[in-house]
Parts: sequence; structure tokens; C-alpha cells
Amino acid sequence: MISIIIPTYNEEKAIRKTLDGLKSNLTIPHEIIVTDDKSTDDTVKIAKEYADIVLIPPAKHISIAANRNDGQRHSKGEMLVFMDSDSTIADPDDFFRHALARFESDQRLVALTGKIGVWPELETFGDKAVYAAFNLVHRIKNNLLHIGEASGKFQMIRRDAFEKVGGFNENLICREDGDMFQRLSKVGRTAYDPTLVILHTGRRGHKVGWPKLLSIWMFETFYVALTGRSKSKEWKAIR
Repeated sequence: MISIIIPTYNEEKAIRKTLDGLKSNLTIPHEIIVTDDKSTDDTVKIAKEYADIVLIPPAKHISIAANRNDGQRHSKGEMLVFMDSDSTIADPDDFFRHALARFESDQRLVALTGKIGVWPELETFGDKAVYAAFNLVHRIKNNLLHIGEASGKFQMIRRDAFEKVGGFNENLICREDGDMFQRLSKVGRTAYDPTLVILHTGRRGHKVGWPKLLSIWMFETFYVALTGRSKSKEWKAIR
């Protein structure tokens, strides 16, 4: 079974499309787990219409990594899928059949990611350029250099490998996604598959502007690499 884990905080504008796309079109055995962070809008109400489990913590999580780990602790699947609340997949059945076949054919494979893009109706030239670069980096690092790298938009991980590396690092306010794949690449093989396409709103780049957002991400990447912790203190500020 596949456990699909989606962290949320005030996602009423995006979460319905994400969950409906999965619930309506995915027939492969699965469960959908939404790990909320005490949203103040209708996120939880919408999530309960679609998700098998909606987790609401007694207090806000310290990081999105904590949200994701909480979802894993309540999951049952041997395959863990982590997606962002605005991530969508055009044909979930075909998508996950292909992904599962990759794992079945290569027992060394512990984690898989795919090609990230922005919804066509929202996509800008900047989005195309940035994600073309990101996808190229993910392909090179995972498939050629065997140094794990992936976005939190989509990560599919074997449960035993996830548990072996101790889950997401909850002390990282950002870069927890890349850090996870880097650690996974030390216990097995990670891969980038361009036939697995994941689309999203591109809202961060659109809201903050790509030059500023890229500078934030680059700084955080180097800061985490040098110190083992994030510079940012509040994860929602850079969502």
C-alpha cells in the first residue's frame, strides 16, 4: 500500500484540487494522510472530505519536517509518498504504477522523485527556466553522481529506508527535503524519473519573485551544508 502524506497550513485555496485528483483517480491501494498545522481557514474541513486521516496537533509543529514525520508515524504503507498541498498528478494510477515498477525492478532503489513544473495556466517564463534547471540538477545528482536531491513537491520512499535514516530532520526549517534524499543516498540508491510529472501552483516564486526566492534557497542550502541547521527560524515565512 502507498501512504500519501501531505502537510498543510491554511491551504484552502489549493488543497481541494490536490486531494480530489488523488481520491477520484487513484485505484491502487493507498491511504491519504493530511497533517495540518492548526490552520485558521477551511483547510481541515476540506481535507476531511477526502483524506483517510487528518492529523491536528495540540500545538503547532516546529517545522514542516515535523508535519511529515507525524504523518509517517500514523501511516501503514510500505511505500511513503510526501507531497506538498498544491502538488497535482494528471493520471495518478499510471503515475504510481510506473513508480512502483521502478522499485520492484531495483531493490537497491530507496527513493524516487520526478519532474517538477507549474500548472500551464499559471506558468511563467521564469518558472520554465527555474524548474528546467532544478530538474537538470536533480537528474545529475541522483542518477549520475548518486548524491540524493529532491523537492518536497514529490518524494516516494521505502518505509524501511525512511526509518533507517531516522525520518526528516525536524530541526531544519527548510532544506529538509534535500537533506532527506542526501541521507537516503547513503543507504541505497535515489533516482530522478522525468516521466513522473508533478505540477504545482508556483506560488512562492510568483509571490516573492524568483531572484529573491532563489537567493533565499541558495543561502539556506549553503548554511545547512556548513552548519547542519537552518538559518530561518520559522518555516511558514519561506513557504
